Amino acid sequence: MVYAFLYSIALNVFWQNGNIYSGGITGISQIITTFLSKTTTLDIPIAYIYYALNIPLLLVGWFIVDRKFVVFTIIGVTFASFAIDTMPVVALTKDPIICAIFGGAIGGYSLGLALKYGMSTGGMDIVLIGLRRITGKSIGHFSMIINGIIVLTAGFIFGWQHAFYSVLSIIVSAKATDMVYIKHQKVQVMIITHYPDRVVARLQEGLTRGITVIENAKGGYMHQDKAVLITVITRYEMEILKELMKDVDEHAFVSVSHDVEILSDFKELDII
Repeated sequence: MVYAFLYSIALNVFWQNGNIYSGGITGISQIITTFLSKTTTLDIPIAYIYYALNIPLLLVGWFIVDRKFVVFTIIGVTFASFAIDTMPVVALTKDPIICAIFGGAIGGYSLGLALKYGMSTGGMDIVLIGLRRITGKSIGHFSMIINGIIVLTAGFIFGWQHAFYSVLSIIVSAKATDMVYIKHQKVQVMIITHYPDRVVARLQEGLTRGITVIENAKGGYMHQDKAVLITVITRYEMEILKELMKDVDEHAFVSVSHDVEILSDFKELDII
């Protein structure tokens, strides 16, 4: 419900007023609505087209992603369609830059919030999740590529000025999504401890990650024998790691390196 409310604000308060095309299924719905209104007498609400376009993709997701995930997504899409249909188009401003930035920030935050709690906004999200599973790259990365193609198509049909503002909105939206949805962001953790056996056992129990153990390390000050443990986890698991280390060896030295690139297979156990 929170996601649906925020997304309807992004669409009806900012994107619609600034003639910004959001990309994804919503962007396609905007293109269809605009095209029909300019070429025919049909005036079909965006919410109806948005819901109809989601149905075939949700059916595909039922078989290739995760059924529990798809059920939550159906609920999210239903709430979003209802919110988009009932939320009035409030004209706070028609400045395209303001509409692009704030619409992108709110829309991207709502998408990240949905993904973080095990659902999606439907449509292209299922495609994006599939691509992330295959390549390990971020949701925002693929979102920018796919949505950029959609918005450029809208610019070719309806005018390039709005397309350029829409690309700005997509970039902001992708960054906002990646700030909230951090399951795909990897960090390397180095642990220096006197108790490698019990630390490894506890971490493997709590995180189910592979750990490399370097024995016979020696402290440069006290010259005590220690072991160095190296593993790669996601930023989403950092809080779990902190609690585990407090429990198993609160005096261990733990160093975290961000923005790690993995060249081999990275095992992901979450459903997203």
